[in-house]
Amino acid sequence: MSDAEALGLPPEAFAKQDGGSDLDFYAPTRLVTHIDEAAVEALTRHYESRLKPGDRVLDLMSSWVSHLPPGLDFDVVGHGMNAEELAANPRLGRWFVQDLNQDAVLPEADEAFDAVLVCVGVQYLQHPLAVFREIRRVLKPDGVAIASFSNRCFPTKAVAIWRALDMNGQAALIRLYLEKAGFQDVQAHLLADGRSGDPLIAVEARS
Repeated sequence: MSDAEALGLPPEAFAKQDGGSDLDFYAPTRLVTHIDEAAVEALTRHYESRLKPGDRVLDLMSSWVSHLPPGLDFDVVGHGMNAEELAANPRLGRWFVQDLNQDAVLPEADEAFDAVLVCVGVQYLQHPLAVFREIRRVLKPDGVAIASFSNRCFPTKAVAIWRALDMNGQAALIRLYLEKAGFQDVQAHLLADGRSGDPLIAVEARS
């Protein structure tokens, strides 16, 4: 059964305008942030309220910066699509490159992490149910998954269902992913309202 069928969505829900290789698309190194400074600060504060010193964290779909609170130490594993960006991220103890649209199975042990973070990347997943099931597998019991998003994206690489929804609909879509993957206590939090900069919503749940 496809992810679209399992989620009750149309067959073309996870089609993209650009069907070319994602690894090729992300090959150019982009040492930029994809949300503005105020949204970054709001996300960092949210992480600080959810994470504990010493937590094992998987920063999924990461880049050269993880937006983690600077005063807290974590054991962080990073995943992304560009090795140079990941190598430049000082918060990552180790990292790996993997195209989750080609292989959704994470190379990590069961119940290995206290938290899994997905910052402004969920809109690109073509097999989101498979990925969120993997996130749940690698989380410890009562571990937290936090998926944050704004109104920015690479539109040709975002899936069709994402492009068709407003931000409230996108939050509901992530809720659907989490609930169908077996997560509990799903909550959406408006971290930045967008009146003076980028809007930001975090949808989180417990394993």
